[in-house]
Amino acid sequence: MTGFVPTPTLPAPDIVRCAYMEIVVTDLARSREFYVGVLGLHVTEEDENTIYLRSLEEFIHHNLVLRQGPVAAVAAFAYRVKSPAEVDAAEAYYKELGCRTERRPEGFTKGIGDSVRVEDPLGFPYEFFYETEHVERLTQRYDLYSAGELVRLDHFNQVTPDVPRGRKYLEDLGFRVSEDIQDSDGVTYAAWLHRKQTVHDTALTGGDGPRMHHVAFATHEKHNIIQICDKMGALRISDRIERGPGRHGVSNAFYLYILDPDGHRIEIYTQDYYTGDPDNPTVTWDVHDNQRRDWWGNPVVPSWYTEASLVLDLDGNPQPVVAREDKSEMAVTVGADGFSYTRQPGGEDKGFKVGAQL
Repeated sequence: MTGFVPTPTLPAPDIVRCAYMEIVVTDLARSREFYVGVLGLHVTEEDENTIYLRSLEEFIHHNLVLRQGPVAAVAAFAYRVKSPAEVDAAEAYYKELGCRTERRPEGFTKGIGDSVRVEDPLGFPYEFFYETEHVERLTQRYDLYSAGELVRLDHFNQVTPDVPRGRKYLEDLGFRVSEDIQDSDGVTYAAWLHRKQTVHDTALTGGDGPRMHHVAFATHEKHNIIQICDKMGALRISDRIERGPGRHGVSNAFYLYILDPDGHRIEIYTQDYYTGDPDNPTVTWDVHDNQRRDWWGNPVVPSWYTEASLVLDLDGNPQPVVAREDKSEMAVTVGADGFSYTRQPGGEDKGFKVGAQL
């Protein structure tokens, strides 16, 4: 434990939701073919160096920015705040924490206005904005709707060495914990935190970091995810499917993990649950419950635990990666593949989500 991040005296900015991610890719044309040609995200604008993409139901300018660069990495995890005044609040909040900040009234990307970017206490590049250009919401453009349509940006997932430290910092920032994974020694391996009324806007995965584990887009139904698998098979790129399809124990969502041409991990995600009540209970999973990561039998491949994307500082340089000192989730689970026991020796049931986790 490196020590908790101090709680500022100033109020935290009022965050609405995760809104977009900016990633650096090394071959913009190949990335365009993947995100537009394969996944079907919609182009809002593009030029020779940058592509701005959005999902079907989005009305703000973009949910994903692809920017050409020399090193594949993440440049920003961007959150929308509730009003212009909350951008001021975010800047003041992080300055009190002693974090580096940069304010741009014109925004850091096209379509986004007054914004502040920070190097947060965990080493991640966070952005906070309110002003945005509105674009056509494509909800009823059924002529554009594909069988594997991505309809919303759902969440980020961040790799950090010290999950309790990150959890406390994000709770101070106004996030609420929906689920976590712990062991009987009190080690926390992961936590899921939300601002909107779903399971998460971001999650913390314990590991060497700061790194980006994945960015997730939602579909309407499970069959949309199956269609993406079928399409990738038809295009002879099914080797880019890293894990799934399957159903998570944590979040209850149906999922698929795929890798873009640079190895950035994308999750396709559907059917989690409502978390908006003020007394929504936190679900705690035992790290040795093999249904925590997959509800019905898909192993968690080692790369899912060990590989992730670099993140950049405000100068565009990769942040140094710090090793996790606490126990590794992969190392403490039988076979180092995400599977372990759901029953104690002797056959006694250990318990499942509804029976023992709430």
